[in-house]
Amino acid sequence: MHDLRLDRRRFIAASAAATIAPSLAAAGSAVFPGRGDDPVILGEGGNRWRCEHDWLTPPNGIKFGDTHGLAQDATGRIYVAHTVGGGSTRKSGVCVYTPKGEFIGDWGAEFAGGAHGIDLRKEADGEFLYHCDTRRRAVVKTGLDGKVVWTAGGPVESGAYDEAGQWCPTNVAFLPDGDLLVGDGYGRSFIHRYSADGEWKSIFARPGKGKGEVACPHGLWVDSRGSEPTVMVADRSNRRLQVFDLDGRSVALHTEGVRRPCDVDFRDGVMLVPDLESVVTLYDEKNQPITMLGDGHPTNLRGKPRTDFQPGRFVHPHDAIFLQDGSILVAEWVPIGRVTRLVKFDG
Repeated sequence: MHDLRLDRRRFIAASAAATIAPSLAAAGSAVFPGRGDDPVILGEGGNRWRCEHDWLTPPNGIKFGDTHGLAQDATGRIYVAHTVGGGSTRKSGVCVYTPKGEFIGDWGAEFAGGAHGIDLRKEADGEFLYHCDTRRRAVVKTGLDGKVVWTAGGPVESGAYDEAGQWCPTNVAFLPDGDLLVGDGYGRSFIHRYSADGEWKSIFARPGKGKGEVACPHGLWVDSRGSEPTVMVADRSNRRLQVFDLDGRSVALHTEGVRRPCDVDFRDGVMLVPDLESVVTLYDEKNQPITMLGDGHPTNLRGKPRTDFQPGRFVHPHDAIFLQDGSILVAEWVPIGRVTRLVKFDG
């Protein structure tokens, strides 16, 4: 472990574009590329964001692989989960940065090739990271230094699998009672409930296309914006966002502006959704789209060199979080990795 001091399922490239109201698509996809040193601006009106591609870059000895997950701790340190690119002399699957984007450490060679979701929870005895490892097909709880607390494998006892290798977790969400939900996004598309100690408890949602069913529940998070908390699920292969109560009953479906949602985050009443079909979307408290940022759909740039990427256009957003200062950080599913910061622009 470097001193801190301190088989992906193939993307269906031929999937159809989502149906979006023309006025929304036009507004959200506006890109002002700038000239010379002028900034690249996404959006219009009161929703303009300065786009800073490659705001986070890997250190010497490490090349980003697919940049899959993002988290930020209470001190502002930022954690990037990536699969580790070819040519790396260190195989650390987690890189750590200051709030200003300066590299400060790396660890997690065991996550190389499998680092996917990474989520942070503050607990009674400190802050902890929860990793979803798609290579080892496991959920791993670690300290902020990478020290493993526990590892949970496939829940064969649930009756949903013949063997542990049939599940492949992608992201987790933390329930108010201390339990966690695990989305089996790349396995058989169940959502499972686990105890805080990593013990399987029950099935929260089952696979399918109907209301209350999910297909590639890739990301999920607890939505505390209403009078009662709910669970928002990025129901990716069903091309929708689905809302569940805390007991696993479906209460709403949302499809406007949704293509292939990967995860969700919340801040000040706004929901942030990175969408694999080349856009990042903000939604209001009624889950209606506010703006769609950096729309690069359709694209064939996965696997292409960085020089082919277009300023202000996303390729495949895979995770996005609000940082403590209100800016947005976006990680993309591209083999050479890319982490972009969006900063609210009032100029």
